[in-house]
Amino acid sequence: MTTRSVIITGANAGLGLECARAILAADESWHVVLAVRDPQRGAAAVAELGTPDRCTVLPCDLASLQSVRAFPAVFAEAGLPPLHALVCNAGLQIVSGLQQTADGVEMTFGVNHLGHFALVDGLLEHLVAPARIVLVASGTHDPEKLTGMPHPAYTSAEELAHPQPGAPIDGRRRYTTSKLCNVLFAYELDRRLGHGDRGITVTAFDPGLMPASGLSRDYSPAQKVLWRMVSPLLRVLPNVHSVATSGANLAALAVDPRFAHVTGEYFEGAKPIRSSADSYDTAKARDLWDTSERLAAL
Repeated sequence: MTTRSVIITGANAGLGLECARAILAADESWHVVLAVRDPQRGAAAVAELGTPDRCTVLPCDLASLQSVRAFPAVFAEAGLPPLHALVCNAGLQIVSGLQQTADGVEMTFGVNHLGHFALVDGLLEHLVAPARIVLVASGTHDPEKLTGMPHPAYTSAEELAHPQPGAPIDGRRRYTTSKLCNVLFAYELDRRLGHGDRGITVTAFDPGLMPASGLSRDYSPAQKVLWRMVSPLLRVLPNVHSVATSGANLAALAVDPRFAHVTGEYFEGAKPIRSSADSYDTAKARDLWDTSERLAAL
């Protein structure tokens, strides 16, 4: 008999699916809500997980604020156990030029940050203490780390949402900057929730490099071939994991009693570490928060 719900965005594949699998295996009291853009793919994921009585698929398109705003009511009407955890996992990397969300926001920023920002805002009233929010970030947000990715470039949240016409578009840099936004948001949310005083903890999570993940789906055919050739060789480097290993680490942050009172921390795998210098910049965090509120019309 399930008594608690956890919502995982992007849970139909990759890291989100493995996180769901680990939660289901760890504790029978959890009911997993797969918040996904495509309910058919969500249903296929539930079939793969093999526990249909402990899973529910609900539609949530992070590239549409209308869909995100509707989600809390959809969850409330589903009659599921009380919500005790939210895992903001879904993400994408666009390298084929400039794309926009349904609301005219640059796609990488819109999905990786703004959609989750609006989702968290809408679900706060549904979270029942003790509760946890986990935001999936990336070590690529830190220019001090050797990741092979361009360093993030946070100018302003408005510029990230609406790039100036003619400005150069580097999709990989926009991805790493969106991951910086995830950490800035996590820390600012934790501050505004009183560092756990309201019974809600907030953590950010770096899953490490996962060669088998789907973040390369927007690469060109030649880039995909190169990635498939190179990625197996990367497993000898530090902080490179299988999707299953990273999924288990993410699940632990969401539900494991060991992390019940941990908040305002950034985790690399299973251990807390310092995030980038920019991630502690409160001026950037306030700019991101205020602009996100305006863009999401909250």
